[in-house]
Amino acid sequence: MTNTLHRYGDAASFEDDYIIFAIPCKGKNDEGAVDKLKLFLGICTKHRPVNIGNSSTSSFRPSSGLEPSVHWKRRHEPEPRDVIEGVHRTATAAAVFDSADKAAACLADLIDADLGLSINVSTSVEGAKRIAADCGISRHSVEYSLGFDDPHDKLPDSRVLELSTMCGHGMVSANMAKKMLDMVQEGRRDPTAAAVTLARFCPCGAYNPVRAERLLRAGTST
Repeated sequence: MTNTLHRYGDAASFEDDYIIFAIPCKGKNDEGAVDKLKLFLGICTKHRPVNIGNSSTSSFRPSSGLEPSVHWKRRHEPEPRDVIEGVHRTATAAAVFDSADKAAACLADLIDADLGLSINVSTSVEGAKRIAADCGISRHSVEYSLGFDDPHDKLPDSRVLELSTMCGHGMVSANMAKKMLDMVQEGRRDPTAAAVTLARFCPCGAYNPVRAERLLRAGTST
């Protein structure tokens, strides 16, 4: 099971959302895993991921400044170098891609590298099957979420859930997602800046700012 399993949305909404994880197993294949995780992230970076993470920090780091507008004044491009250099322990590493072609090309390079780590692809079921087939391999298992059994009398609406559940550890709150959606709808914030702001609160690096920007832009037309 991964922390991306409960991303909210139908299969079509994940056409720009592919997450590739490298996961060592303690006592099984964790010897030399730090160097292997750095190599994994280096390979992923060659294929222009929209975010990467080492389970402690991501390409979009938060700020220690307390002034609320600090996020709007920062660069919106991912900063992967510090994430790779910051791998100091055996943990999960992840890279997020905004197209099937990028994800498949990365997966092909990881197959060739044969790092000896578990590689997990998270997207729609058919999307994962497709990129595996493009690389000449077959999936050996599938995990999927059964969804939310709630008619939205307790959970936020679907647009908010699509934004907040991209951080599977719950570090992007529904209220924060709704605030960004409202600010974009009101013309107070650019969708790109709002999406990156949400991504900064997800330290594992699994948040997809490209999908978030698309969802925020779509929210302005409803």
